[in-house]
Amino acid sequence: MEEKKGEDILLLDIQELAAFTDFFIICNGSSERMLRSLADCVQEFAWKNKLRARLEGNDSNGWMVVDMEDIVVHLFSPEQRDYYKLEQLWSSGKVLLRLQ
Repeated sequence: MEEKKGEDILLLDIQELAAFTDFFIICNGSSERMLRSLADCVQEFAWKNKLRARLEGNDSNGWMVVDMEDIVVHLFSPEQRDYYKLEQLWSSGKVLLRLQ
């Protein structure tokens, strides 16, 4: 996602907090086109690594989710990320990586 110019990338370990997944990756895209490109990148990664991936949401809403079971990737517009504040909601998780 960094290569596709994703912004403010956060890898969060929530294994101790949630039964439905182990990790969240949260990333900003500055436009609808960028959100779509980031989602395509994540889906390509999943395909290459033989992971199941399900895409939810669409770029025009400013929030797309790629669910790969153990990893859930949230792709946000900056406005939607600020509105939903997932980092605060899951603040008990361990930050493993943050790229700004």
